[in-house]
Amino acid sequence: MPENTQAMSAGEPAKALWMSTLAFTICFAVWTIFAIIGVRIKQDLSLTEAQFGLLVGTPILTGSLVRIVLGVWTTRYGGRLVYTLTMLAAAVATFLLSYATTYPQMLLAGLGVGLAGGSFAVGVAYISPFFPAQKQGTALGIFGAGNVGAAVTKFAAPFVLLAWGWQAVAQIWAAALVVMAIVFWFTTTDDPAYRARREKGAAPRSLAQEFAPLKNAQVWRFCLYYFFAFGGFVALSLWLPRYLVGVYGFDLAVAGMIAAAYSIPGSIFRAFGGVLSDRKGARSVMYWMFGVSAVSTLILSLPAGVTPTVFIVVVFVLGFVMSLGKAAVYKHIPVYYPDSVGAVGGVVGMVGGLGGFVLPIAFGLLKDATGLWSSCFLLLFAVVAVSLIWMHVSIRQMERRSLSVSAVAAT
Repeated sequence: MPENTQAMSAGEPAKALWMSTLAFTICFAVWTIFAIIGVRIKQDLSLTEAQFGLLVGTPILTGSLVRIVLGVWTTRYGGRLVYTLTMLAAAVATFLLSYATTYPQMLLAGLGVGLAGGSFAVGVAYISPFFPAQKQGTALGIFGAGNVGAAVTKFAAPFVLLAWGWQAVAQIWAAALVVMAIVFWFTTTDDPAYRARREKGAAPRSLAQEFAPLKNAQVWRFCLYYFFAFGGFVALSLWLPRYLVGVYGFDLAVAGMIAAAYSIPGSIFRAFGGVLSDRKGARSVMYWMFGVSAVSTLILSLPAGVTPTVFIVVVFVLGFVMSLGKAAVYKHIPVYYPDSVGAVGGVVGMVGGLGGFVLPIAFGLLKDATGLWSSCFLLLFAVVAVSLIWMHVSIRQMERRSLSVSAVAAT
């Protein structure tokens, strides 16, 4: 157990974890707000498909890029302060969105809305110091289950939109962020790592020190893992409605409900992935995730012969193992880089978020180029294959180095 956790009261870790998870759920609901209100905005402004795609993707892109900065700031200034200010800033942008009347104004507001997605890097760096290494996988898995906020928006926002308009959705979601920011500030404490540095009067680490781990290829392996596990999951949740309509002729409403149902267990089971990572080891979870994902994406990439029932079952299995993998990736970070969780976690989160932005675009380009809807799963299979091979080769190299060191020590 880290030495700076000794001064904590018994309830501090649990309170920090559950309040952070609730805050992240609301942040994630805001981050994906354009998935619902964007449809109405597209109609109101007569946007092209490309314009609509950029509008929906802008918060995803900015929320991913800002994770590096927010992660480092959390290490320097404390997660309690940075988390609160991030929520308030996102709330202001979301509220101003309701007054936007032109497409450029919408995009500008979307940049601010994207801050809500950056809260993930803050939460990871804030929560980790509250827990010993053997419990960090579970804690971060529970926190990551806040991804379910996307389903909250998909289920609740349409009712608000139909009753009062899309502007009301933005205003209510902004109000929820403000309330959550206030509650978070008054119910949590600074994380023990930040408290220890503040009490010692230690100067913040330089940026060079913060980002020194990025020289390691291992960090970029984690980025690729998360690009698939998180980015692929987000991409599929966005792509599924179009896929089900285009391939199987589903009604749009039914396809949307299936996509929402895909998002919920895929988010909640992230907590289970954290528990498994603590008990069985994150490496074992990663092997299972990539193995099952390889088989699943290979089946789904078949251009014909997959019935709707088989497709839905297999894609839900894929979403399930992805949720386990998301937790396993982040279990590695505080173990290997305990002093750089903010920077490393921010970079890994950024690349994963970029996957959610880039992959849907790649899916569309592949569909246009090949005429095959299933080409998106062939791309995911390629990402899985590269990830699995790179992971296995790296692990074998680590094992050989370990054996060599042991042999030298024994002589």
